[in-house]
Amino acid sequence: MTVLDLRAEIARWPVGSAAVAVLGVDGVLDRAATGADGQVYPWASVTKILTALTVLDACADGTVELDSPAGPVGSTVRHLLGHASGLPFDGPEPAAAPGSRRIYSNTGYEVLADHLADAAGGPFRDELTGRVLDRLGMTGTVLDGSPARDGAGPLEDLVVLAWELLAPRVLGPEIVGPATTLVFPGLSGVLPGFGRQVHNDWGLGCEIRADKSPHWTSPDNSPRTFGHFGQSGSFVWVDPDARLACIGLCDTPFGPWAAQAWPELSTAVLRAFS
Repeated sequence: MTVLDLRAEIARWPVGSAAVAVLGVDGVLDRAATGADGQVYPWASVTKILTALTVLDACADGTVELDSPAGPVGSTVRHLLGHASGLPFDGPEPAAAPGSRRIYSNTGYEVLADHLADAAGGPFRDELTGRVLDRLGMTGTVLDGSPARDGAGPLEDLVVLAWELLAPRVLGPEIVGPATTLVFPGLSGVLPGFGRQVHNDWGLGCEIRADKSPHWTSPDNSPRTFGHFGQSGSFVWVDPDARLACIGLCDTPFGPWAAQAWPELSTAVLRAFS
């Protein structure tokens, strides 16, 4: 095991402020921040994990069904959750047949939220709050806009979410499991920021690392690693083999700096805590 100075790691990032944490199954192992205590950061597409868990919880109680039609003709809730509906990144016109390609789609998650809101008879934000945020105690997290990308919250709340993903206790494995288990295997597609992947693996909400290269996690992360990152400079990964999770938030958008810094941090975390 090597010694890791998390604060020194993020101090080298070309950002104004940042906050990171490492978790094990029993809780936080280390954390560091260069911004103010409790600072709220935009989560961007990490918001999709919250939306996916909300929809999966609604599937569990029968409010919606995974295999019910939603989105383009031939698409279902399952397709939308797994970025396999054929909808493009942004826009209403399908770019492929459902189940034929992995097309990462903000629109798909907005359609999902509308589908649940229609079924529940109330705003999606209320569903998110009641089904996920309140139950996990994520009191500092808000959704002000798109359920695909407009969540924001402090590091403390992302810690809570990452811990639930690593060791489900509140929502439980029946909700977290589908979000992190491969669906529609073998689909190719573009991983935003990292190019085309022959097997662009996803669960019903989380990206699955598998053998993707290049990638925003470490080459030392296990293939079963899952998570999400956002264009705001946010990320969360969970490695079930290492029994670790790592999260990060910052005030600077994703770019080449993050594509280099995040894998380096992930490698250091695995070496220090595995």
